Amino acid sequence: MELCSLASGSSGNAVFAGSDATGILIDSGISGKRTEEGLQTIGRTGRDLSAILLTHEHADHVQGLGVLARKLGIPIYATAGTRNAVLHMSSLGEIPEDLFHIVEADVPVQIGDITVLPFAISHDAAEPVGYRVECGGKSAAVATDMGVYTEETVRHLRGLDVLMLEANHDIHMLEVGRYPYYLKMRILGEKGHLSNEASGRLLSEVLHDNMKYILLGHLSKENNYPALAYETVCAEVTMGDSPYRAGDFPIYVAERDRAGEQLLF
Repeated sequence: MELCSLASGSSGNAVFAGSDATGILIDSGISGKRTEEGLQTIGRTGRDLSAILLTHEHADHVQGLGVLARKLGIPIYATAGTRNAVLHMSSLGEIPEDLFHIVEADVPVQIGDITVLPFAISHDAAEPVGYRVECGGKSAAVATDMGVYTEETVRHLRGLDVLMLEANHDIHMLEVGRYPYYLKMRILGEKGHLSNEASGRLLSEVLHDNMKYILLGHLSKENNYPALAYETVCAEVTMGDSPYRAGDFPIYVAERDRAGEQLLF
């Protein structure tokens, strides 16, 4: 299997996950052109996509969906709440309803040779989910846009080969930054985004001997820096109750505007 973030951040999100036979795009928050360019860096094209999985309906996760779906006719998998919200977004243009397939949290779906397991997350969207994908005994998950995490979150993220995990903001930068008060409270709230510190604590709970890669994603442009996210998460892991140190695992930070590392596992 492989996983590659094509873009990650407040301006657009898209992640490719695939096997030799099946390609899946998790979120379509960048243009069709940028999606194709990102896929080409890992030797794929839009024609290799068997499905688009939507985590939720916010623009930075769906703004490229209309064009990509209409051009290639790719099946779209989303919760009922997300589908209904997307179909009411005039900015996306008309998307054929028959492209949509409804998923439910904790109910696995088979797409080609990949098993997809949606899991509920806490975010201010209609019916948001993260995704765990498995094939041939290998597994990866994308867990971003979470205000808080729970024991259920931890359960879904255990035993992974690869984890893409949100490290959205530095709390101090957010508190003293230029965002209006209501937006700061939204981001810090239970349906907002994970801070660097919270990301490190969650990571500490799911690390295990056989984890291959960790990818930190969805960093705020205004309230974070890649180096700060990396160092803070690493410090939480190394100084926490986990038996591991951050240096025991390859940890990358997803690029905001371009495809990053092709993680093979």
